[in-house]
Amino acid sequence: MESRVAVLSIIVENTEKINELNELLHRYGEYIIGRMGIPYREKSINIICVAVDAPQDKINSLTGALGKIDGISAKAAYSKQV
Repeated sequence: MESRVAVLSIIVENTEKINELNELLHRYGEYIIGRMGIPYREKSINIICVAVDAPQDKINSLTGALGKIDGISAKAAYSKQV
C-alpha cells in the first residue's frame, strides 16, 4: 500500500489525557517522522505537530482515534505528493 506524508495538528485541552495520547502515538511510532510540542500556558493548552509517513488508512485511523479522546482535537493535512 502506498504511503502518504501528512502533518497531524493536535490541540490538547485536557492534560489529564496526555498519557492516553502518548500511548496512542507510541502504537503508531513506526510511521512517525518527527514531533514537536508547544505548551501554551496562557491558554492552558498544548499544541502538538506530528509528521507521519504512512498509508492513508493508518493516518485516518490515528487521527480518528486521537479525536475520540476527551479534550483532544486532531486534524490531518496531506502532502499532494504520493
